[in-house]
Amino acid sequence: MKICVIGGGNGGQALAGFLALRGYDVSLYNRSEWRISRVIKTKKIRLEGEINAVGSISFATTDIRKAIEGRKLLMVVLPASAHRDIAKKIAPYLEDGQVIVLNPGRTAGALEFRNVLKEEDVKRDVIIAEAQTFVFASRLSNPGSVRIFRIKNAVPVAALPASRNSELEEVLLNVMPEFEIAESTLYTSFNNIGAVFHPATIILNTGWIETSFGKFEFYFEGISTSVAKVLEKIDEERCEIARRIGMEPMTAVQWLSYAYDVHGTDLYSAIHNNEGYRGIQAPVQMDSRYITEDVPASLVPLSAFGKLVEFPTPTIDAIIHLASIMMNTDFFKEGRNFEKLHLTDKTIEQVRRIMEVGE
Repeated sequence: MKICVIGGGNGGQALAGFLALRGYDVSLYNRSEWRISRVIKTKKIRLEGEINAVGSISFATTDIRKAIEGRKLLMVVLPASAHRDIAKKIAPYLEDGQVIVLNPGRTAGALEFRNVLKEEDVKRDVIIAEAQTFVFASRLSNPGSVRIFRIKNAVPVAALPASRNSELEEVLLNVMPEFEIAESTLYTSFNNIGAVFHPATIILNTGWIETSFGKFEFYFEGISTSVAKVLEKIDEERCEIARRIGMEPMTAVQWLSYAYDVHGTDLYSAIHNNEGYRGIQAPVQMDSRYITEDVPASLVPLSAFGKLVEFPTPTIDAIIHLASIMMNTDFFKEGRNFEKLHLTDKTIEQVRRIMEVGE
């Protein structure tokens, strides 16, 4: 099978190298050349950490048409804030039978992607799917080298519409058995754990990040007992929204057990028992995907769904508001709100149907 990895950052290079080591014909796309210049020249990606090996890919390119041509599986490994733009870029070149997987979709990622392809009048028969999270915890260490801190035990993934899950399973799980098919994108969207862990932690560590340029461990030092209490409130709000939509979620503590085999009496202890997080440094500045991705593509839609089910989300809304002030951006307006998701004036049942069957 021929695979294209779209995105040449931490995760994209890790995934491209990983898939190449499994023997697949892999192309790697990135919009700018500087990040993948070494890979363009060598066609090699060095993996360190949980895997120590060199994967040889077919080619790396900044030409999106060349990257996806003839590729059955398109693995999108970009911040969710870039999904709309990449959907527009690939729209003219999509081919019948291709499978597009957002790694991850965050909240309502597959729905947003499908809407863009409709707006672009794409007639090709493609499958759109979203993963609940990214399969690796990884960071670039040097040009063409990436450290994989941990490979998650399992990652839920679902197609939109869910009726295409069997086709998704046939293509994706043969390549990466680390994925598990979820019942629908309701499950992947409302079990968005990045929404819980990332934005509040970076906001509550603003002073430390800006004075030390992120020279501390994000999870082990950034999540103190008090910070963890805020994360638990966000998690409680997320879980109650999911229940009112009609989906039983995993709590963040349950997810840590599922993905990493770690346990704890509360969220603080579970996070600090996770050796997969050891060594992951904080962002060097506040202009990080933990805000620019996770606020507009995770917290904003969760807040919107909260209003739909008439459940207040004061903690989620507070983090959105603080992020908006810090980044000089109205994330409530610019993020994945119901207007942008084409869900304005929809009932709970209509929203459920759209996220399950796509209409």
